Amino acid sequence: MNPSCSPVQMNAGILALKALTPAIFRLDLEASEIAEAIRPGQFVMIRSATGDDPLLGRPLAVYDVQRDSTGKAVSLSVVFQVFGKGTARLSQMREGDKVRIWGPLGHPFETTPPPGNIWFVAGGIGYTPFLALSKWWNGQGQFGPPIESPQISRNIDFLYGVRSASLIPPLEEFQNAGMNIEICTEDGSKGHKGRVTDLMTQRINNPDQPRPGLIVACGPEPMLAAVSKWSETHGLKCWVSLENQMACGFGACFSCVAPIRQADGSVDLRRVCLEGPIFDATSVAWHS
Repeated sequence: MNPSCSPVQMNAGILALKALTPAIFRLDLEASEIAEAIRPGQFVMIRSATGDDPLLGRPLAVYDVQRDSTGKAVSLSVVFQVFGKGTARLSQMREGDKVRIWGPLGHPFETTPPPGNIWFVAGGIGYTPFLALSKWWNGQGQFGPPIESPQISRNIDFLYGVRSASLIPPLEEFQNAGMNIEICTEDGSKGHKGRVTDLMTQRINNPDQPRPGLIVACGPEPMLAAVSKWSETHGLKCWVSLENQMACGFGACFSCVAPIRQADGSVDLRRVCLEGPIFDATSVAWHS
């Protein structure tokens, strides 16, 4: 967890709620204290501030932070997909409504990425952490306390896979953040036809494409397992952001555990909300 900030709970007003696709929404919240401290890779738990159905919050990665003319963080953005009762209720709220939010939670990405080109690899709703991360690593935005002499990354390629073109959200912000975007769809309705690992293979076999120094992946577990195996086969470093279901968000309930390899070779369960959600891909004992 960000050592400079302990998680806080607060009621936050909704500044804007926008449908990006019929099932994906962007939520802008007036939560300056959390926005000032949170870093890419960390997340917040959010639920309606009224009623108790559902009782538990939903974990949502930081999507972006907005700052005023003085550089002070004033609001926080998250993006979510409607899956169940909690996210359905969030999608029906309006500007001016209140949500209960607590965070920042979890460990952020590393401040400085390894040298070389970087590939972001995402599937489905797993694209949400990458806008803030690209801005941070490209020096386009401040997240958390200022960093002395941050290393600016050279190049970021964003490989995004979905089942069909109709499921692709707007990605203009990602282009504006300096990412080179390539789309793949399983049905071939847009971009490369196939799975995201097929696109990765196509790129790695292209002599005109430089090899990445790091792959960062987020998405469904089967995709993460496949990307992890692919990266290991090609001798490439890979970090994954796990999307395990969570109940409390701060390690008390043990509902989000993942099997993680230890230094002695054994496998033990680790709480994604507390010890993650970012892990070296080779440390995860994948089920798939």
